[in-house]
Amino acid sequence: MAVLGVQLVVTLFTATLMHRLAPHCSFARWLLCNGSLFRYVHPSEEDLWVLAGKPRPRGRKERWANGLRDEKPLLVPRDAPFQLATCPLTAVDVLVLRFFLEYQWFVDFAVYSVGVYLFTEAYYAVLGPVQEANIAVFWCLLTLAFSLKVFLMVTRLYFSAREGGERSVCLTFAFLVLLLAMLVQVVREETLELGLEPGLASVIQNLEPVLKKEGWDWALPGVKLAVRLGLAVLGSLLGAFLIFPGLRLAQTHQDALTLNADRPLLQLLLHTSFLSPLCTLWLWTKPVARDLLYQAPMKNATTSLPSEGAFDSLRLWALVVLCLLRLAVTRPHLQAYLCLAKARVEQLRKEAGRIEAREIQQRVVRVYCYVTVVSLQYLTPLILTLHCTLLLKTLGGYSWALGPAPTPLAPPQSSDTLVSVDPAEDEAQRTAAQVAGVLGSLLTPLFLRGVLAYLIWWTAACQLLSSLFGLYFHRHLAAA
Repeated sequence: MAVLGVQLVVTLFTATLMHRLAPHCSFARWLLCNGSLFRYVHPSEEDLWVLAGKPRPRGRKERWANGLRDEKPLLVPRDAPFQLATCPLTAVDVLVLRFFLEYQWFVDFAVYSVGVYLFTEAYYAVLGPVQEANIAVFWCLLTLAFSLKVFLMVTRLYFSAREGGERSVCLTFAFLVLLLAMLVQVVREETLELGLEPGLASVIQNLEPVLKKEGWDWALPGVKLAVRLGLAVLGSLLGAFLIFPGLRLAQTHQDALTLNADRPLLQLLLHTSFLSPLCTLWLWTKPVARDLLYQAPMKNATTSLPSEGAFDSLRLWALVVLCLLRLAVTRPHLQAYLCLAKARVEQLRKEAGRIEAREIQQRVVRVYCYVTVVSLQYLTPLILTLHCTLLLKTLGGYSWALGPAPTPLAPPQSSDTLVSVDPAEDEAQRTAAQVAGVLGSLLTPLFLRGVLAYLIWWTAACQLLSSLFGLYFHRHLAAA
């Protein structure tokens, strides 16, 4: 209990520190308002009156005296030479934006969750393995729940729009990925080693004695089917959540490459970050990752290959590095999005006719007001993948060490041996002990390995599909 007590103290201290320092030392606010990002300011009314070639009325009283009660909207030539001023993005600017408080709280909570996880891992490494509850798992699970909540909050914006077709795009992509999720679960473990088959086998093995005792052994195939259908539905929801973040990522990736054409190193990082979901898919594709590494022809036959446990640890490290790489190029993507205001105004010069001055201002302001939503769309998949990776290491029984393989997982035990009930206990305690024993026997490390690996792999697959479709859309369909 000493370890758990120290973990509780660290959790309370972290929560207090998060509450006290969030207004002053916020990583989310620093990410946006450190001075490296700048936004465009819409032209003032005086500038628009000058561009329209009309003298601006001096005041409201003078206009009423001249009988100009019904003012007509100011029209400006579309090909007028608009000049947009720039200013750095400050904390005062972002405080008034929609969803900024949700963005700040969610990103800071994810950062503190990683901090608690690192402290817990260090504490366990010093004291050695002990049979105590790991409180960092609770923080990571909370972060996953908040990630789904953020996805739902952002996606609800598209469903609330009556025009534009965003709702149809979400539903279409959701049904498409539902079919793909069912097809992925049919792929054998020799090709895609997610670990779903061994995990479901351990669940069925532990659940079989309980159901046979109650005469419900006929429900065993239904349990396996229900788990697979649940994973497919969850994959469909993730697909609907990730379609518009992928479209946005493709647009900001293209614009970031254009803005940083004279920085080849940054362009290399941008390309690597964009293709990081493809690297994640390769990590669990056995012919590409494991078989190619262990069976590749080498000139030096004495070269030592990594063990099975070292390969699993290497896969975890690769996921963490890819997440950190995507985090490192966050600002170039956000700056590319903020520069979209200038591109929209320059697009007006290619059109003929006149446009209302208010619409010009709205085109510029809308880009700036949406920057927190774009930040959530960019960071939420990253946070979801990172915390699923941390949970995969802890709940799946892996190790961060690239040395020998860790201790193999114990074979699944029957729920009869896991549940020991004292006859002196009352009925409620007996029932609670039985439920806890059944849940403990079902949520085995093998099963959790399969579920978490599936979530990581499927999130990367949805990101890759949506971003590639976004590239095709912005290069061909949008231009047409």
